[in-house]
Amino acid sequence: MFVLLTALTLRILSNPVANACQKYLGERVSSLSVNFYIALIMSAGCIIPAFRHNWSVYTPEFWLYVFLAGLFCSAGTICLIKALKLGELSILGPLNSYKSVIGLISAFLLLGELPSLNGIAGIFLIVGGSLVLISPSGSVERGKTFWYSVLLRIMALVFTGSEASILKKIIILSSPEISFILWCFSGALFGGLFMVFTKNKLEYPKLNDWKFYILAALCLGIMQFSTNVVFVRMEVGTALALFQLSSIVNLFLGFKIFHEGGMIRKFIGTIIMITGAVMIFLA
Repeated sequence: MFVLLTALTLRILSNPVANACQKYLGERVSSLSVNFYIALIMSAGCIIPAFRHNWSVYTPEFWLYVFLAGLFCSAGTICLIKALKLGELSILGPLNSYKSVIGLISAFLLLGELPSLNGIAGIFLIVGGSLVLISPSGSVERGKTFWYSVLLRIMALVFTGSEASILKKIIILSSPEISFILWCFSGALFGGLFMVFTKNKLEYPKLNDWKFYILAALCLGIMQFSTNVVFVRMEVGTALALFQLSSIVNLFLGFKIFHEGGMIRKFIGTIIMITGAVMIFLA
């Protein structure tokens, strides 16, 4: 139980800090470059542990799951960084509650985990809370850039929510450590391929920005490894619901670092969405 609680705490705290770093970096260089550099740093940290494993024992089915996880992870991260560049952390962070909904759907399709009536009620609460969260305050109207950032965030959730169930499948077929190593390597590989296929030029970071890349890589590494540990001990839908507590941390960082407003309304919407996630947890 101690290991599970520790992993959950690390997961809840590390993800918002990583998002804040991604937003900061995404405002300076392209989302593709940010994704590639962070994945490259995490991969560098996995080179030595990778030599301890015999990779030839795994089946073609296993490598297909690794391929899909890397593809979805890179696509989701690029969409997320682009969304954070255009939108507000205090809105886009709490929208992560939709991941539990996507997780329930993908867990049903891939793992046969069925949602209950509580889970369905939680979905409605998440949708209702999101309407409160994104509604404009006063006479302020949302422009095209805002809705584009929300769309990108939802796309990111579709990719990463599907990735979560695939990662659990990889963990079942191997271990949390192996899943983490392959997650890092495949993220760097597909991050580079996305840059090649989209013909984007790799932008070299400024010297002062490297500490944010390293911090983001460290937080994402902690986030993913703790996620793997949680997935070993808990169903995907339940875990993704608990992860939504990081939305509160996102609200605080959005207000404190990026000076975002409308916190009372956003807090109310976030609490409703978290309640929906808890309903899914109780399902």
